[in-house]
Amino acid sequence: VLDPGPDFTPAADTLLNVFRDRGVAPNEVRGNLGADPVTTHARTGGAPGAGADLAAAADLAVRVHAEFPHLRAIAVDGQPYHEAGASEAQELGAATAAGVAYLRALTAAGLDTDTALGLLEFRFAATADQFLTIAKLRAARRVWARVAQASGAASGAQKQHAITSWSMATKRDPWVNMLRTTVAAFAAGVGGADAVTVRPFDAALGLPDAFARRIARNTQSLLLEESDLAQVIDPAGGSWYVEKLTDDLAHAAWAFFQEIERAGGITAALGSGLVADRVAAVRAARDKAVATRKDPITGVSEFPNLTEEAVVREPAPARPQGGLPRVRYAEAYEDLRDRSDDILLATGTRPTVFLATLGPIAQHTARAQFARNLFAAGGVDAVDAGATASADEVVAAYEAAGKPKAVVLASSDKIYADQAAPTAAALKAAGAEYVWLAGAAKKWADTGADGFLFAGCDALAVLGTTYATLTGEGR
Repeated sequence: VLDPGPDFTPAADTLLNVFRDRGVAPNEVRGNLGADPVTTHARTGGAPGAGADLAAAADLAVRVHAEFPHLRAIAVDGQPYHEAGASEAQELGAATAAGVAYLRALTAAGLDTDTALGLLEFRFAATADQFLTIAKLRAARRVWARVAQASGAASGAQKQHAITSWSMATKRDPWVNMLRTTVAAFAAGVGGADAVTVRPFDAALGLPDAFARRIARNTQSLLLEESDLAQVIDPAGGSWYVEKLTDDLAHAAWAFFQEIERAGGITAALGSGLVADRVAAVRAARDKAVATRKDPITGVSEFPNLTEEAVVREPAPARPQGGLPRVRYAEAYEDLRDRSDDILLATGTRPTVFLATLGPIAQHTARAQFARNLFAAGGVDAVDAGATASADEVVAAYEAAGKPKAVVLASSDKIYADQAAPTAAALKAAGAEYVWLAGAAKKWADTGADGFLFAGCDALAVLGTTYATLTGEGR
């Protein structure tokens, strides 16, 4: 499988010459040469010669098919849309529109529809959302079968290559990526992918090392050879949940495909910004879910480890710029962690908040730990007062901790009712510039707290405010 970008013709010719020089029988050559000018357009943004590029890809496919009948030349990649933040339905709809563009180019080059359909390979992202990935691959085949039927083809089986998602990978606590890719690869197999590529767990950090590559290879080998994923046809078939999810995705993907076609096809929709606009709306909703930790990221927004040793890799080659953005879900939190590391390197200490724990340990542990976890997600450390019996004891502990500018009140509702307001006032008098309270905003609005921490609050906004308070920047 090649990923040649815009240089698909010379890359293909180089590989084909290797086959010829080594005397490989044409009937034994299999794979995909990766010609995909639509993806180049999506990744770079500028494609004034999109029509000519499609024709060049079609000409290459015709030429290759004549000599190497089992070698595909064209890839239809849904990953650029997924990596830009698209929904599963949008990824399928855009990939279907790209497939139709190639189908038109191939038939214009002289191939019949059935032959042209057989020369395309579709690539989709597989995520750790197991059922959504299974349903996505099943829906993709259904949608493409509908395209084949509408084109008058005798059959329209879709060749699928699933690749574990780059967007779901994290740089922090990258070992968790092994769990993510295992679930994604399993889902891809159950979903019926013909080929599965498992990204190494350190791919987001740069060039993967030998250990990461070995784990990636072994993951798919174990799933294939020991779990026997390939021994059952459509194992999810008949499950009401999977069938319903497949049907919903297929209908939503078809609707987006039709919208793209009405706009003039995939190249026109990319050029006009239609695809980018539709994807941006979904990305914004996903960003909000990540910011509020409705969509938790283990090791990053949940259960972060501030003392973890950084994993360093050689930088990977730069990706093309200018088209659809390429985002990872954890980036916003990881940027804050990087900022914390810079402060630690410069000053010897991390940004720190003070946990004003009110009452005995049993009364404040739950909310104090919630706050500690939230701040750690952004690289902010926390020191606590321990068990206290009065506002004076809290203030004494605060002063002993060096009087951090940001403070969090943490205790039970019962203790808040009596101690929250006087303690907040005492802490502000002692030098605290911003007082958070771990609890619902409406219930404790009259305590004098400046902000509130609760399940579903915007953690990134909280962290941004806290950094501004602690550093004095951006206030």
